[in-house]
Amino acid sequence: MIPSLPRPAWLRASTVIYGLLFFAFLFLPLAVVAVFAFNDAPYPAPPWQGFTLDWFLGGTAAGHTEGRQGLLADTALLGSVWTSVVVACWVTVLSVLVGTANAFLIERMQFRGKSALSLLMLAPLVIPGVILGISILAFASRIANLTYDLFGLELEFLRPGLPLVVLGQFSYIVSIATLTITARLKRFDLTLEDAAYNLGASRLAVFTTITLPYLQPALIGTAAISFLMSFENFNTTLMLVGSDAPLTVMMYGRMREGATPVLNAVSLFLMVASALLALTLLRGANKAAAQTKP
Repeated sequence: MIPSLPRPAWLRASTVIYGLLFFAFLFLPLAVVAVFAFNDAPYPAPPWQGFTLDWFLGGTAAGHTEGRQGLLADTALLGSVWTSVVVACWVTVLSVLVGTANAFLIERMQFRGKSALSLLMLAPLVIPGVILGISILAFASRIANLTYDLFGLELEFLRPGLPLVVLGQFSYIVSIATLTITARLKRFDLTLEDAAYNLGASRLAVFTTITLPYLQPALIGTAAISFLMSFENFNTTLMLVGSDAPLTVMMYGRMREGATPVLNAVSLFLMVASALLALTLLRGANKAAAQTKP
């Protein structure tokens, strides 16, 4: 159908209905979770019993409610949030640095087996998270046991714990980072670097003043994706976690014990925080992209 021609009424109506159903499927569960974070009932589901802030402030000096412990008074839950932030920051830094190096390796270098290496970099994306976590745990434990048996050295970072969680998440998030940065680097005009070299600029100066500013939007976007993917990861994290549980594992344990509206409050907090973080980073990426345009 030619786009400029008027569409039949049934087609317009079906398009609107499809769009409404699609967005309802995406956002209605999130809206329910957000609303019932303020429900004055000991369960995180309908019916509505009235408005309350107990599940955020219960147990604190500002909002003490007998028998209820809100998010801000739950030290274990807040500690798991901080643990997830620390893990996500490490994964983000590693993914951006290694992803950038991989992008230059793929785009700028010529060597035998380059195509095979590019395909191997994508392998973690098609491996289920549980399988990836179990494989990393088995491999790391075997290396740690072998090192201890041969040399008497205890490599704690290869045992279940936060270092292994970082390595496990990094093993597949770096593939996404590589793809994102490589797509940006493909469009780079190499004549800009050649002109700078002809004018006497050093490699470091060319990279920091020409190449890096051009890659900045992709780097910011990659950082946002890496942080959010690490923060919400569950399957791989569950296989590698130690005594310090990130938020997703903590929430899973709480759900098994019996869900309360505190989990709704946590979910609402994460939705708002993730949205603000994503919007802030995307705004920075758009500004950087606008500055690099001629």
